[in-house]
Amino acid sequence: MKEERDAVILAHNYQIPAVQEVADLVGDSLELARAAAAIDADVIVFAGVDFMAETAAILAPAKTVLLPAADACCPMAEMVTPGEVRVLRERFPDAAVVAYVNTSAGVKAESDICCTSANAVAVVESLAAEQVIFLPDRNLARYVARFTEKEILPWEGYCIVHDRMTAAEVTAARRAHPEAEVLVHPECRPEVIDLADHVFSTSGMVRHACASPGREFVIGTEVGLLHQLEKKCPGKVFYPLSNKAVCVNMKKTDLEKVLAALERLEPRVTVPEDTAARARTAIRRMLDLPR
Repeated sequence: MKEERDAVILAHNYQIPAVQEVADLVGDSLELARAAAAIDADVIVFAGVDFMAETAAILAPAKTVLLPAADACCPMAEMVTPGEVRVLRERFPDAAVVAYVNTSAGVKAESDICCTSANAVAVVESLAAEQVIFLPDRNLARYVARFTEKEILPWEGYCIVHDRMTAAEVTAARRAHPEAEVLVHPECRPEVIDLADHVFSTSGMVRHACASPGREFVIGTEVGLLHQLEKKCPGKVFYPLSNKAVCVNMKKTDLEKVLAALERLEPRVTVPEDTAARARTAIRRMLDLPR
């Protein structure tokens, strides 16, 4: 069906293993955004959640973008609205607005530049403004604030998976696996980050684990990443920081839905061009930064 439709399948690292295995590219939000912008195919099947498919549709408006699980949303992305961004701009007229990619197209359209967890610090440092409204994730905002002299104004959104991880779980994991490195995602709470050995995006965790001389790792992110870690870093052992770290929306996509999407070319994700044009500017500003 991929050949017949001239399609590619992009899958986020949190997808179920079976979906990851049929994907042409598995990665984090930054890698998938770059792929969507450059892809040579008529159809993009996005195995992820709604904002990811929207981003692909914004960057590749001439292509058909499919989201196999039409109801796969991101609760954090829904924690801020375009209207709220406009109010923030009125309240802080000299501030730049940085929108995490985990936002709706409408929010991106109201922002100056986008970022991902992999490049958030670099994005903030690239701005001339000394005051930065960072939305929607308060934990990522506070992580970025550790590495910049700029004043970071965090919105009070959060990832319902990462925000549940606790310092007590890190302490327990270290007792259970004293030889393991602890890697956590920057969407985690500050007290969890303080106890970790390293903080990475999902693909950053994979790269670090494969290159590290260490053999054991505690992984503080959604459990779907363990499939890529075990696949790409053979001979190493990975323990989830929390077995409860499951994003139910990421798990809504299965092989049957991927196949049905290819057969029907539905559910299709589109973004109105007036919104897409403004959102595209913010995303492109991010993608144009030096790697």
